[in-house]
Amino acid sequence: MSPADTARNAAGPAGLVTADDLLRAAAERLATAGVDAPRRDARALLAAAAGHDEAALLASPELGIARDAAERFRSFVDRRAARMPVARILGAREFWSLNLAIGPAVLDPRPDSETLVEAALAHVDASPAGRAGGWRVLDLGTGSGCLLLALLSELPRATGVGLERDADAAALARANAARHGLDARAAIRRDGWAELDAGARFDLIVANPPYIPTDEIAQLGPEVARYDPAGALDGGPDGLDAYRDLVPRLAGWLAPGGQAFLEVGHDQGRAVQDLLRAAGLRLPAGVCDLAGTLRCVRAAGP
Repeated sequence: MSPADTARNAAGPAGLVTADDLLRAAAERLATAGVDAPRRDARALLAAAAGHDEAALLASPELGIARDAAERFRSFVDRRAARMPVARILGAREFWSLNLAIGPAVLDPRPDSETLVEAALAHVDASPAGRAGGWRVLDLGTGSGCLLLALLSELPRATGVGLERDADAAALARANAARHGLDARAAIRRDGWAELDAGARFDLIVANPPYIPTDEIAQLGPEVARYDPAGALDGGPDGLDAYRDLVPRLAGWLAPGGQAFLEVGHDQGRAVQDLLRAAGLRLPAGVCDLAGTLRCVRAAGP
């Protein structure tokens, strides 16, 4: 009997099955499917399916789960066993303590991208105006809006523009802005980089361009290769196509004293810095992630 059948047959006469029974069967199935943290993911999915928090499931393994919630949980597990990420199954991801809706049109935000937010806020904190300043923020390829909205949530007088060509992604970013009461300060525009208003200047520019070399996309984990939109991943033959398009434009967008913060692949930091240097930009020290890898390259005007 399969783990899924074991859990399905565990319901008692009252139509309840225990949380522990469901979690054990689901974790076994997810482990067989190659999921890295099967018990953790199963617990997150059960909490969502049953309307409990994860602490309650940990504290009360004998907690009864109603039949409809158990069936909903099993459908979640089916998708996770197909390597759909938990955030995509639930339709939301927490980023910088913001609960953001995500969908097929947008990249699933990664913790690595919070490095850009940290770096931009460190620059703000070192300035005379600090977080009370009227900062102007530009987010290039905003996707879910995660970078722009994280910064606006920390900077109460800031305003921002998010550029996003995809209609579904732009709609999602607008919905996320409204969800967090930031829509009055966040303008999400369906424009590409070339359509940015002539003369527009920004104090903080953030971007997470596509940077995976085309031939490497198929080698990524299935959670990424199958479910993240190809346009948010594919950086061309060497992963640098988007930077070659973006970097020559930065100097024209940066206000005096402004800085840009670009996410880069784990081995691309030096190459992107070379592009920035060739464009005449100054290079304040880059920012590493928790593993010590350069993941955020900073640029300032000439």
